Amino acid sequence: MVSPFRRHQQKTRALQSGALLAQGATTAVPDEPRADTEAGKEYASLRVALHEDLRKLADVESIEARNPMKAEMAKLYTDWIEGALAAGEQGQASQDEILVTNMIWAIDYRDFDYALHLAAHVLKFNLALPERYNRNPACFVAEEIAMVALGQHETVTLEQLLRALALTDGADMPDPARAKVHKAIGRAYERCAEAFDPTADNAPAGGKAAYTDEALTHLMRALELDRNVGVKKDIERVTRQLKALAETPKAGEETA
Repeated sequence: MVSPFRRHQQKTRALQSGALLAQGATTAVPDEPRADTEAGKEYASLRVALHEDLRKLADVESIEARNPMKAEMAKLYTDWIEGALAAGEQGQASQDEILVTNMIWAIDYRDFDYALHLAAHVLKFNLALPERYNRNPACFVAEEIAMVALGQHETVTLEQLLRALALTDGADMPDPARAKVHKAIGRAYERCAEAFDPTADNAPAGGKAAYTDEALTHLMRALELDRNVGVKKDIERVTRQLKALAETPKAGEETA
């Protein structure tokens, strides 16, 4: 178990690591903390632990078994990451395999709020993914969360999908990857329409039709980006729903 002093030390040195490099967001990938500094030594020590954890994970073939292991392993790195994020709030950052790997892990063990929190830092400072990944960070985050939403929609909220879309807006990625995000959002909006409660405090001004219209907008955008994304039947269904809603008399209206 890591002592409170050691945890504070990790957080402080992570905060210092960003200050040792150029300030502000950069277009190039920043350097890692310098090895001749206390922050660099702390980072190197934690990287050794990280690589040992990655080795342990590689020995487990079951993805289902790996994910809770990642959630448990992540606890070791939270103080360092807090310090790195605090440095980011001051406009400072270094390339950080520890933080980036924990972002990836958080997607795997389905803590999407945490993953998106880390992703905001990763994308702001243009941190690189480990070499074993063949996608850029924006594409990875958007596509991975969308794929989970399409396969296990109950694990991802509409708000999280919208955050992923906004966070990666303007980032370069293949059109089919972005199409998956819009597909997942479109289906999430449709589910919101199905569960619509007009008495809820957060009910949209346009009622059920507002959710349905948003669903169609995102599904159509997905189709524009990728004709093979698999939303044609969704679009037909949602279009019928919108038509039916338009033909349904509103409360207090008389029918002919």
